[in-house]
Amino acid sequence: MRRPKKTREQMLHELRNAYEGGASIRNLAATTGRSYGSVHSMLLESGTTLRGRGGPNHTSARRQSARA
Repeated sequence: MRRPKKTREQMLHELRNAYEGGASIRNLAATTGRSYGSVHSMLLESGTTLRGRGGPNHTSARRQSARA
């Protein structure tokens, strides 16, 4: 027997909670089977404040390790 589909409101709530808990948009897209753009749009629709682009600046990381 198939599980009932989640309502859009449920999906928005779950995506927002997961994202605010530290999950990335790419990870959410992979786990839900939705596109990156779809997840991004749904997060905005839910009123989520998106984080800035992540990861260290590779140039500055190399400079710091060269100084050590």
